[in-house]
Amino acid sequence: MAEINIANSEGRDAQVALASVASTKTIRWIDEQQRQASSVRFVKATLDHELSALTDRYGEAAKIAQALIDGDPEIDLENTGRFLRETARVYVDKHRGIVRNVRFWEIIKNADGTVRERRPRQLADTNISADSPLRWSGVFVNKAQAIRKFVFSSKAQLQHVNGLTYDFLFAMARDLEERKSLMLLGAGPKSQKPLILRRGGTPYRGFLEGRTEGDKYCLLLHFSNLELKTPQTNEAEK
Repeated sequence: MAEINIANSEGRDAQVALASVASTKTIRWIDEQQRQASSVRFVKATLDHELSALTDRYGEAAKIAQALIDGDPEIDLENTGRFLRETARVYVDKHRGIVRNVRFWEIIKNADGTVRERRPRQLADTNISADSPLRWSGVFVNKAQAIRKFVFSSKAQLQHVNGLTYDFLFAMARDLEERKSLMLLGAGPKSQKPLILRRGGTPYRGFLEGRTEGDKYCLLLHFSNLELKTPQTNEAEK
């Protein structure tokens, strides 16, 4: 279980647990004959038989179509349908060769989809369990506005590890619940930097939500890396 170092509105901080939120609903998959079914991974196609390989072999689309009619060049009879177990991700170039020493790039786009910036991807270290706690930003976003402005990709739950941290987190959850808002949570002295959960991971904006029921509480940290914006309309299009 991961840990997170967080401070409250009074500047007091504590190291608490950060757990992923998993659904407790049990789903049992069965087939048409009511038999137990399960998901498997299998080879759907191989690189030497995909469209780009067929294009290199036959050329134009008409010849590829005729080859598909005459035979089955798109099927690898030895490997198609084979079950997969332990796998590893590899990157290939346009010639279907394995690429090593891959360099990743970050592409920043404007609201209209045009590229604004292209830069090498930096493998930043995690910043949620550092010596410096995540500060209470005091920046609140109404829940109704937040769900229309941001795309939330995942969430995690803050959990207490002892009686003191229970009181600590319960008070935070009740405060946020009374405000009916999410609080923007970030790293850095002014809580303006994105959160990085693991080294080289995706930077996220954090939004803290609190709920209480009697002596129970739920403190959720929502993650978002996409803000919904309306593209600007040119005068010529009006």
